[in-house]
Amino acid sequence: MKVSISGIFVLLFVTQFCFAQNKEEEIKKLSKDKWQWMADKNVEPLAALFDDKAVFVHMGGSWGKEQEVNIIKSGGIHYKKADVHEVSVNIIDNTAILLNRITLLAVVGGNEVTNPFMVTEVYINQKGTWKLGSLSFTKLMTP
Repeated sequence: MKVSISGIFVLLFVTQFCFAQNKEEEIKKLSKDKWQWMADKNVEPLAALFDDKAVFVHMGGSWGKEQEVNIIKSGGIHYKKADVHEVSVNIIDNTAILLNRITLLAVVGGNEVTNPFMVTEVYINQKGTWKLGSLSFTKLMTP
């Protein structure tokens, strides 16, 4: 009986580990897709991804979903290319916190700029669907 109970615990641990790994990979893919949608100014999947209460923090200020979608659509900020150097994901209950160390090539106010950032993305799982609740850019002092 002890062997069976130990085997069950090992099986449960392995199952939970694989499930957590799958969630991490799902979040990483969602983030990667988000960067591409932003580069392509493809606002429809972004609007679906962003929670209605989402907040966005940039070097020039902070705002909500509607303004972020409008900025991307109009080209006010054109996220041309995000070179992702490092990615980590921490999942806490129904919340995933993703950190990206990136070099971002963007057009802001008509000027092309390149900046190194640590980007924090917070995703919340709502009824089986991940929604972005926060996207924050922190400029790094070193590339």
